[in-house]
Amino acid sequence: MDHKTEQEAFWLGDFGEAYRERNRGNQLTARKAAFFARALKGASNVGSICEFGCNIGLNLSALASLSDFQLTGVEINPNAAAEAQDLGVADIKVASVLDDLSAYGQFDLTFTMGVLIHINPDYLTSVYQNLVNLSRRYVLVCEYYNPAPVTVPYRGHQERLFKRDFAGELMDEFGLDLVDYGFVYRRDNHAAMDDFTWFLLRKGG
Repeated sequence: MDHKTEQEAFWLGDFGEAYRERNRGNQLTARKAAFFARALKGASNVGSICEFGCNIGLNLSALASLSDFQLTGVEINPNAAAEAQDLGVADIKVASVLDDLSAYGQFDLTFTMGVLIHINPDYLTSVYQNLVNLSRRYVLVCEYYNPAPVTVPYRGHQERLFKRDFAGELMDEFGLDLVDYGFVYRRDNHAAMDDFTWFLLRKGG
């Protein structure tokens, strides 16, 4: 697949393959289901959902366990996309979230989980535009938060992880409204995952 940035090539290569093998398991899927049940409480009448950067489909599988959603995933790594498709819970598109995705139609909710942090900051607006354009109503972002943009080392690699106020930028640039937000803690007694902050946003009008 053609790519625009070093970060895309990173996830298409050996690191992306290693990530695919490292992040899997029924216990993790169950924890994700508990998270989505909590994060989507403020979202009404959601029937269709599109995930940007779905990897092997754990988030989509978790969502499928909660309700009969119409699910779609977008994934740049073809091996991960094939594995997600094999789950049989979602329609998986092999594409970069930096590209124009308008041909995929619209969904009641679009979301990312641990994806925006890996996007080259120069291309974030393109991803934001896709998240907003493909959403009829809600956008959910689940990412590492920092009030100002910073770059931090990621498993020994530089320029591969970027923290910032993604939700704030979406609200400022696209007029989205804040519905709900929260923090997931790695030491949670019931559904622990990596530390991250989530924001449920709604389109106006």
